[in-house]
Amino acid sequence: MSSWWGNAWVAALEALSLDPGRLERGRSYADAGHVAAVNVAPGRILAYVHGSRPRPYRAELRLRTLSGADWDHFLEVAAAQPGHIAALFDKDMPHSLVDAAAEAGVALLPAPGDLVPSCTCPDSGRPCKHAAALCYETARLLDSDPFVLLLMRGRSERELLDELARRNAANAAREQPTAPPAPGVPAREALTPRFLPPLPPPLPVGPYPGRPPAYPEAPGAPDPSALDDLATDAAARAHTLLTTGADPVSGLTPWQDAVRLAAARPTAGLTATTRTLYRALASATGRTPTDLARAVAAWRQGGAEGLAVLETPWDPPAGPFDRARPALAAAGLPRFQPSRNRLTVPGGALQLRFGRDNRWYAYESDPGRDDWWPRDTPHADPVEALRR
Repeated sequence: MSSWWGNAWVAALEALSLDPGRLERGRSYADAGHVAAVNVAPGRILAYVHGSRPRPYRAELRLRTLSGADWDHFLEVAAAQPGHIAALFDKDMPHSLVDAAAEAGVALLPAPGDLVPSCTCPDSGRPCKHAAALCYETARLLDSDPFVLLLMRGRSERELLDELARRNAANAAREQPTAPPAPGVPAREALTPRFLPPLPPPLPVGPYPGRPPAYPEAPGAPDPSALDDLATDAAARAHTLLTTGADPVSGLTPWQDAVRLAAARPTAGLTATTRTLYRALASATGRTPTDLARAVAAWRQGGAEGLAVLETPWDPPAGPFDRARPALAAAGLPRFQPSRNRLTVPGGALQLRFGRDNRWYAYESDPGRDDWWPRDTPHADPVEALRR
């Protein structure tokens, strides 16, 4: 961590754990990008963390929010020093501000025992490696933006900065000497009845109007967040077209374009906005949200070719496909059963699919189930595709 408050967060995590091994595995998971986009809200942090199973685990950290009195003390301390306000506007958390808040009884950084982890994995560790990975990923967020910590404690950046600006202006007004009255005619004297026409008589009171009319949303009206996603995507496409002369979605089918749009969301499956987008895209293409989630995993694995490998079996010619099984056996891997462009461990949880780009795409499923999900990036060597 590059900031002192990020290191303080990690210290609170490490004081929480009784197992350094779990912490080290959690740090490795975070470094390897196993933590999906982190969702921060007052009192908690949530993310999906990819472990050894096809589906990610839901890891969560809880942290006590500050009371209204605590926030009042903190804002009073912060507004008392212009340097504190300037530092916060620059996304810096000065030691002096945290120390002054602590003297006023307000603890911003978590102390040992303040963080309460939970996870959907079967590990009973406190924290497990998935929750530890979330902690380390959160420390990286804190490094670049201390307002993430303040949001966890209960207040948003905009809310805090507006209140600090108001208090700073009030402090400055109290410190300035009273200005002498400006020359001129007071408004009270200028707006006397002799300068203004008389007011018209009041309108008659109408009958009691009853309940106000209701204006339900129009059927089929677009969701504002979906419009925001489409506008962002259109801007990215226009930039690519201007810089390269090629449209990145040229030739895609509506289903492929829907998968591409969903795959571009870094918070897939986490937020209400993303779930709304998934439902809308799935409905528009006649698929289910689960179909779309699986297709997004395939797109992230290998783009349009990865999606084709997911959905379209084919018969590869003799050559690399036939040489794969001897290579897998020589590497000590289980016996694979061929079917068209696929090699599957009978009754097992591993599968390889050969793409038309001559690369092998690894898939996995729970043993005994025909529920295959893409796993990691493809490789020209089938053995390496499984070892990633």
